Amino acid sequence: MCHNVLVPKPTYEELADLVVELRAHIVTLNSRIVEQDAHIARQDARIADLERQASSTSRNSSKPPSSDGLGKPNPKSLRGKSGRKPGGQSGHPGKTLEQVAKPNTVVRHTPARCAGCGAGLTRAPEVAVARRQVFDLPPIAIRVTEHELVSRLCRCGVTTTAKDPAGVNAPVQYGPRIKAIMVYLHMGQYLSKHRTAKAMSELFDTPVSDGTVSSATARAAKDLTGFAAAAAKKIAEADVAHFDETGFRVKGKLHWLHSASTPNFALITCDPKRGREAMDRAEVLPNFTGVAVHDAWAPYDTYKQMTHALCNAHVLRELIAVTDYHAQSAEPELWCWAGQAIDSIIAIKELDDAGPIDPARLATHRELLTHAALIGTTTPIPGPVGAQHRALARRINNRIEDYLRFTTDPRVPWDNNAAEREIRMAKLRQKVSGSMRTLTGAKHFAILRSYLSTTAKHGIDGLAALIQLTTGKPWMPQTT
Repeated sequence: MCHNVLVPKPTYEELADLVVELRAHIVTLNSRIVEQDAHIARQDARIADLERQASSTSRNSSKPPSSDGLGKPNPKSLRGKSGRKPGGQSGHPGKTLEQVAKPNTVVRHTPARCAGCGAGLTRAPEVAVARRQVFDLPPIAIRVTEHELVSRLCRCGVTTTAKDPAGVNAPVQYGPRIKAIMVYLHMGQYLSKHRTAKAMSELFDTPVSDGTVSSATARAAKDLTGFAAAAAKKIAEADVAHFDETGFRVKGKLHWLHSASTPNFALITCDPKRGREAMDRAEVLPNFTGVAVHDAWAPYDTYKQMTHALCNAHVLRELIAVTDYHAQSAEPELWCWAGQAIDSIIAIKELDDAGPIDPARLATHRELLTHAALIGTTTPIPGPVGAQHRALARRINNRIEDYLRFTTDPRVPWDNNAAEREIRMAKLRQKVSGSMRTLTGAKHFAILRSYLSTTAKHGIDGLAALIQLTTGKPWMPQTT
């Protein structure tokens, strides 16, 4: 038997309360949805940024090729085939070991018996001599020179002692050549102090401590104060100079190496700061009025007294990063502007390399580059990545004169590779011997590398330049 249960109808007040509860719940859910949407958007932006970082290589960013790892892809050059065979070109002088006309020692080897009949060959005539020369080092040994400071007693009762020779002021000390080799291994070949001391001890069979290497390096760097000021002045007076900066680990913290260079001079400084404050302390950019070639980092633009030329190799890497990021995208309109910009920049470089630039062809490629940049400024890509791409396009559009300055001023190069070469050794040093333990040591490294780079540009090899330095007569720029 079935009984119907009568459910009382809710009153108007109960329905009103239920509606209020439902509305409050809907508001809560909507608020939560908004928060979740914002969280998802942040996550999407973070994922996109991590994907961009993961896809960064030396081809599409400023990372060095060594950071690509063992699984790096085959290199893809943006330059076309030159038609030349790989290796040394015809007419290149080359370097190889060759026999000398007057060897230090001659050792004769004569056959005792005939290889045919076995007869003795003592009195047989010589018909030919084949020369074999072996280049080797003699046993290396330290030479000790003793300086006797004689004292003589005058009949007036005064004893007079001979003066110390220049640079000889201790009962026992290392000479300038062995000090130069210490500095050469430590600063020129990037060995650590300990490995430098060990190499010196084993090569020359004489005890050398880490402290000895450190003191020799410190003294050499101290003697380059005048050189640093002269190099800064020479670079500041140049018509065109290259500028760059790179991170450098000091005391476990990020510091910065700043480089300023010309074809004849280089000055590298180490500073805890990266921006204008550090650049001012280097005393080059505040006094420079020529054409500054750099990578479009904002602090360089704060120096209004100079003309700017931007690195095209750097902007090419940025454009390649745009195309690589969208390589799997089904929307080519998001990145095709970057491809057109790449093609235009390369075409303009080829025009410049071929000789006098045809103004009409230059105007055509320049217009294509401008149109590509304008399209890039409106790409509808959300998040930080889209903002970066649009900022890149705006920079190309706004500073096209600085990017193409090499087409109007023959003194200006297409890229800033000269500056990058000056600071590349810092990365090599960190890979070989790790970071610097003190800021003082980092500054010693910077000034000694400046000296070695500058002397190399003047045709002086590193060890010879360091011997000049450790003898108290460092190479200096001409003042005229």
